[in-house]
Amino acid sequence: MKLWIRNANFTISLSLTLLRCLGFWSPDGLAGNKRLLYNCYSFVFFMFLLGIYILIQVVDMIKIWGDLPLMTGTAFLLFTNFAHATKVINIVIRKNRIQRVIQQANAVLMGVQSEEARRIVKSCDFETSIQLCLYFLLTFVTTVGWATSAEKHQLPLRAWYPYDTSKSPAYELTYIHQVAALLIAAYINVAKDSLVSSLIAQCRCRLRLVGLALASLGQDLKIDYQSQLSPAQENILNLRLKTCVLEHQTVLAAVTELQACFSKPTFAQFTVSLIIICVTAFQLVSQTGNLVRLLSMGTYLMNMIFQVFIYCYQGNKLSVEAYDRH
Repeated sequence: MKLWIRNANFTISLSLTLLRCLGFWSPDGLAGNKRLLYNCYSFVFFMFLLGIYILIQVVDMIKIWGDLPLMTGTAFLLFTNFAHATKVINIVIRKNRIQRVIQQANAVLMGVQSEEARRIVKSCDFETSIQLCLYFLLTFVTTVGWATSAEKHQLPLRAWYPYDTSKSPAYELTYIHQVAALLIAAYINVAKDSLVSSLIAQCRCRLRLVGLALASLGQDLKIDYQSQLSPAQENILNLRLKTCVLEHQTVLAAVTELQACFSKPTFAQFTVSLIIICVTAFQLVSQTGNLVRLLSMGTYLMNMIFQVFIYCYQGNKLSVEAYDRH
């Protein structure tokens, strides 16, 4: 089984590989006991990363109901984990549909011939890679800040546990679980968001390639002294034009498929992000005594804003490419 998934876009390769390693993007051809083992592996990782967190934070929310400062401290992580779980489940359920879009786009982008077309593909790859690096950087600073901001015998993140977390070795084990699950879940969340935004960027890239093909439709054809095309040249032009039209329709169909696969989870993400941005801003006011915590909450706020930004940016660019140029 190959772990690294090759794609014309590095961000998609990295995102899919990370999802596969953590059990959320099953390899093709798994059947029988191998399929069962992979599903068990996926469930264990899901519970380790999100399931346990959601349960203990729901209980904690019930126990502290009415205490606004404590509720906001639990709410922003609870909402984050709910949105995260929704996106994970959506990718697992719709894996085959998403994979068809990925394979179709990859075949087109890997098969470009001209230097200008390769430049367009590389520019798309560079843009999404820069966004991925910025997203990873913000996430890294946030998670490290949370992990190191806990006071003595206190956990980094507020949650309820059915045992005394202030005593050894329960404290150390719970601390390790929180930090490990936080780091892995944060990066898998980056991978999922980057995957969706990069797929949108690839659709935009394919539309630019269609525009390039239309602009150079008859560039290599020699016209006679009467500025007329021969019947053979007309057939070539008709075939090329037909190919461009079919590719344009295929890209629009891919966009529609992406919308069907990701519109509801993305709407849920936007709703949760708006709530989290407000809750995090409230938390910033109450964290003035802990500088590390204050900085990590600030980067978390930037992280959530950037998460919304990449969807808006790529969606707007796709709309401009689809309707203003074609």
